[in-house]
Amino acid sequence: MIQRTGAKILDWLRRGAAVTTAGAKALTSFFLAAGGAVTAFVLFSGIVLVAALMASPFGILFANEPSPDTIPLNAAVAEVSKEVCSTLAELQDGDYDSIDLTGALPGWREVIAVFAVRTAGAENGVDVATMDADRVDRLRAVFWDMTEITSEVDTIYHDGGENGEDWTEHILHLAVAAKSAEEMSTDYRFTAYQKKALAELLDDPALLDALLHDLDSLQYDAAMLRRALPRNLSKERRAVVERALSLAGKVNYFWGGKSLVFGWDDRWGQLAKVTADGSSTTGTYRPYGLDCSGMVDWAFYNATNGSYVIGHGGGAAMQHSYCTPVRWEDAQIGDLAFYPDDEHVGIVAGWDKDGSIQIVHCASSYNNVVITGKEGFVVVGHPIYYTND
Repeated sequence: MIQRTGAKILDWLRRGAAVTTAGAKALTSFFLAAGGAVTAFVLFSGIVLVAALMASPFGILFANEPSPDTIPLNAAVAEVSKEVCSTLAELQDGDYDSIDLTGALPGWREVIAVFAVRTAGAENGVDVATMDADRVDRLRAVFWDMTEITSEVDTIYHDGGENGEDWTEHILHLAVAAKSAEEMSTDYRFTAYQKKALAELLDDPALLDALLHDLDSLQYDAAMLRRALPRNLSKERRAVVERALSLAGKVNYFWGGKSLVFGWDDRWGQLAKVTADGSSTTGTYRPYGLDCSGMVDWAFYNATNGSYVIGHGGGAAMQHSYCTPVRWEDAQIGDLAFYPDDEHVGIVAGWDKDGSIQIVHCASSYNNVVITGKEGFVVVGHPIYYTND
């Protein structure tokens, strides 16, 4: 009886789509409410089971709980993706006529599983129930152990013929080689226990995908802003800001990056070619994400269940044309803020404890969706979408 109960609890915790430390509290409350129907021994066993689970590789299921010094799992992935961007930028820095790419990055599901097993499954291991700076560094190390990016330049001399000029073509070939979880199990010399844990984590693909694609777990500063949203804030403004805050720290910057997808876009983090004109990154490869107006489009699209895209996908200038100007002192949560000449756009998300305005935006300088002060923003506009204000 006790063993069967423990097995059910373990299965529930291991396979829950959105498991956090709240799961432990809920489990304790369940046992206490059961009173005499459940013995104190089972209560104790359940708590021990949760503690053991959090200290094991399955502790990764708890990794999306926000705190001042930790970040959600998908934000940790975005941090590693910044290094991928830097590596690719260095390799593509040059005067090339064209760039091509073969191969793909390792699947993040496998990277996370290997990371969890290597970090928490080893003797004297470190738990993975939170993602702090140390864990992100460990995750980064596993990713690069699984990833190799090489480059080669192909130089082709073209004969211009009798009436033309000879010319030389330079083609940069990028190759990405990714190791599988099974290969890493061998490379890292996993024990029988670690191999079993790895197999269990990868047995249900939806388990880790739910964590990697989780938009409900926020970075700490985003969570604080959401908590501080006024009760009398209109539901339209609240929905837009909450959707924008859900992306903070999780989606890298990509020039021309757009998404009209509900929730997480599976393309985010996958290598793609920048095809939009007007950027130094045009024609290069980097992990796909959003640009500034793309983030705003996504927020409005998701906030309205797909019924509204401000600016109709036309960029920051077009989004500005769908706003009426207001003074900074009259700015409201959910308004749009713009750089000079509409070079950049963000969404007013609230004010910090010192009364400084806070703006959520996807910034190339941070290579992510970030929350900052007024820096760079010069005007603010009231979207005409908020017709009830």
